Amino acid sequence: MQEKIIADIQASIGIKTEVSQTLVPQIEKAAKLMIETLRSGNKVLFCGNGGSAADAQHLAGELVGRFLKERRALPAIALSTDTSILTCLANDYSFDIVFARQVEALARSRDVVFGLSTSGNSKNVLEAFKKAKERECQTIGLLGGDGGQIAKLSDIAIIVPSKATPRVQESHIMIGHILCALIEDDLFPEK
Repeated sequence: MQEKIIADIQASIGIKTEVSQTLVPQIEKAAKLMIETLRSGNKVLFCGNGGSAADAQHLAGELVGRFLKERRALPAIALSTDTSILTCLANDYSFDIVFARQVEALARSRDVVFGLSTSGNSKNVLEAFKKAKERECQTIGLLGGDGGQIAKLSDIAIIVPSKATPRVQESHIMIGHILCALIEDDLFPEK
């Protein structure tokens, strides 16, 4: 059992090392876009399924609440949190449109739609990105594998180089925390 524990930790470190060697420019671009968006009074809408939904909620919470600094709230919404909306849309239409319909209702030009998908092929995130383009929003894809179909619709695609869902999700939350720290440092510099 201890060997398995060590192997999983080492695998996570290995992927994160690859992220540090290959994805820093994309992470920086995403941070700059989010900073510009929030500075201009626009918002970030997060979406994802399963563990990625939890990560979407986590990151929205870090922006609305706080990450490391006491500061004003930042406008962010996780589109996976309203069960009445989700179940209404899934029942009346299709689960494929549960995020797109919310983007249609809530997104304004120059907002950011931030999608998380370990495969890069989550249909409802893909549909949200299509709707985001119609609404003149920017898109950031935090993805895994080869980035899938969502990478093609992402203004900025951050693709963790792994197909192992746990490793991708571990890197996603690390990248999300880095983005939150960069946003706070830029928008709320120490006095």
